[in-house]
Amino acid sequence: MENGEVPEDANESMNCSKPCVSGFPSTDCPGPQSESAGKSDSCQGCPNQEACATAPKGPDPDLVAIAERMATVKHKILILSGKGGVGKSTFSAQLSFALASLDFQVGLLDIDICGPSIPKMLGLEGQDIHQSNLGWSPIYVESNLGVMSVGFMLPNPDEAVIWRGPRKNGLIKQFLKDVHWGELDFLVVDAPPGTSDEHISIVQFLQATGIDGAIIVTTPQQVSLIDVRKEVSFCKKVGVEVLGVVENMSGLSQPLTDFKFMKAGEHGEQVDVTKAVLDCMREKAPELLELVAFTEVFDSSAGGAAEMCREMGVPFLGKVPLDPQLCKAAEEGRSCFEGQSCRVSAPVLRGMIEKLLKVKEWNQDELQHAENGRV
Repeated sequence: MENGEVPEDANESMNCSKPCVSGFPSTDCPGPQSESAGKSDSCQGCPNQEACATAPKGPDPDLVAIAERMATVKHKILILSGKGGVGKSTFSAQLSFALASLDFQVGLLDIDICGPSIPKMLGLEGQDIHQSNLGWSPIYVESNLGVMSVGFMLPNPDEAVIWRGPRKNGLIKQFLKDVHWGELDFLVVDAPPGTSDEHISIVQFLQATGIDGAIIVTTPQQVSLIDVRKEVSFCKKVGVEVLGVVENMSGLSQPLTDFKFMKAGEHGEQVDVTKAVLDCMREKAPELLELVAFTEVFDSSAGGAAEMCREMGVPFLGKVPLDPQLCKAAEEGRSCFEGQSCRVSAPVLRGMIEKLLKVKEWNQDELQHAENGRV
């Protein structure tokens, strides 16, 4: 066990509701860096008692190297979600594209070790990491947008990463201390769903250098919000500011002309009548061709993310519709802000990003970027 690393099966404390976590010990646990680690009464019966008692104590020397690397990074933003499949990585990718298009120097770090989707969403599949005398070099989408992911290290894209917590934590530490990002305005960190090893590690490793905050992505229904509440609670416990919550997939929305129109055939089969419907619209009611159609996909009768934010006292950044064109942009590894194809979702995302820049009152040069270099 390295300095400060969390034993995987450490004793639980605080009425058995919260595990001992390195850097953020619960009430009874002394923490693995403490001189009383493995020796206090609360350690009795813990399977890791001996490991904690014999592990090196004191500060982790790698944290000094991480602090040196991060000294050239102005702002660090974590992108979190309570549940998988809510579009967190899509948001991370598009946020990075947007910031880069505003002429910021941007780094995107993918710490979703078991499910690294960032290389595909940035159009970087098949790329390899290179080393120089300065460290690992990020893979660049553009001159001001670099990316690092375990996906670049796999021998083939179907290879499963079957690692326990300590090995995941070790790679995250290596990304932070060995990757040469250079001067960055923003480092966007795409984390896996949940509140586990990777989340504890990234917060602990970056704690001394400062984390500007976290953006949490959810979908509107309660089954997602239940887990997002835990994510908000995690941020509050470890001292990371919640910059805002994004309600993604907030209703299917797309231009009426992008829909296919079907009718049931004689034997129940679906018959495509799209051309006939659009021709009829052009002839009878051409104004309908300019409409955007919207329908709820997930139940939001309980108020969705906006109500949850009100109850938990965190900012609500807004709603991003389920836009098939945005999904297509993510599949093709390109920015949704290029061209007019994502005309439903791109303006919403742009508004969120500009709102975030202004509300946080980041330095005047950055605010000037947002005013003069609209995505």
